[in-house]
Amino acid sequence: MSASDDEPDPYDLVIGGGLLVDPQQSEPLGGDVAVRDGRIAAVVAPGSADSRCARFLDARGLLVAPGLIDLHTHIYDGRTGLGTGADAVGLASGVTTLVDAGSAGSDSFAHFGETVVANSATRVLSWLNISRHGLTQGTRELAGSDDIRHAATVRTILDNPETIRGVKVRMSRSVLGDNGLEPLRAAKRVTAEISAATGRVFPVMVHVGNAPPALGDVLDLLEAGDIVTHAFHGKPGGLFPAAADAPVPQALAALGRGVHFDVGHGSASFAFETMERALAAGIRPHTISTDIHRENAAGPVHSLTTTMTKLLAVGLTLNEAVRATTSAAAESIGLAGELGDLKAGSVADLTLLDRTEGAVGLVDAEGRTRTSEWLLAPASVVRAGVVHDTRKATA
Repeated sequence: MSASDDEPDPYDLVIGGGLLVDPQQSEPLGGDVAVRDGRIAAVVAPGSADSRCARFLDARGLLVAPGLIDLHTHIYDGRTGLGTGADAVGLASGVTTLVDAGSAGSDSFAHFGETVVANSATRVLSWLNISRHGLTQGTRELAGSDDIRHAATVRTILDNPETIRGVKVRMSRSVLGDNGLEPLRAAKRVTAEISAATGRVFPVMVHVGNAPPALGDVLDLLEAGDIVTHAFHGKPGGLFPAAADAPVPQALAALGRGVHFDVGHGSASFAFETMERALAAGIRPHTISTDIHRENAAGPVHSLTTTMTKLLAVGLTLNEAVRATTSAAAESIGLAGELGDLKAGSVADLTLLDRTEGAVGLVDAEGRTRTSEWLLAPASVVRAGVVHDTRKATA
């Protein structure tokens, strides 16, 4: 539809009738999102642009959020045992941007770019593994003395600055062997060199799990912008020492320096009890991610929206959960203002969410349960101004 046959349509798309969940606001609010040339042109009064667009997407009864960003995924399908299809856990699940968390290293990143990044309708970004192998040779990527090659890692990042957003290192006993803290120090040397070369903060995403090394020793090496994923696991040696009410002191110091704590649900890395203790101690997740892969997509993870619902069930507000999967995630990968918000000029990525009412049982990675009064589920998704309908499409 257009204003007249003689005038061009002022907007390519208007998403109207829904409640906008703006991560910068405390509550959902009314408004329609107008899109032109793949970017948000304006947020206008409800109903004011219905007749001045090429396409109208009816969002009545739905929540309209910035496009969801999953900061920790494994989508190197075909070359790693854990890899799952990007679009199945991306656009089909209401997620417009996936960041693969170290499935590829410097040896395999070119192939990852050709087969996954270039062939996915979902936007795919990457944390490059500090190990040259990534996960292509299994999950002991740091077992050998030749697994880390500084120069090749730096060169790969500088050759792919739009896609690679940071470095991933797994710092838990099952991965490291006798390497101790050296892989993290190696990752920090890489990110320091990239930051100096590019002039932007270039973070490390650190996987934490069973000690050694001790969580406190890992945290002491991190700086502002670095990310601790799996921060709320329930394994020994985690955020809370056994029977202690207070978190390890290094955690509060790290948060004070601007280190970010990420959920990273995974098969064994999110515990309701740990999250509840963290919230009681004043520690809230900066970002919510899934660590979704082939072996946990059917449960316990399921999807990013299900993971968001789990955080709502233990005390986060809706706007907090949306912020943790949109603007905060975009900030973490150096794309604040480009992705993750509803401001004019941002990329027109949007996720339309339905709230299915009724008691919903939710399960964490330890098999413990909580109940929510409703479940967040994707209804439709817009990626760079193009509508992609999910299984509950409304357009």
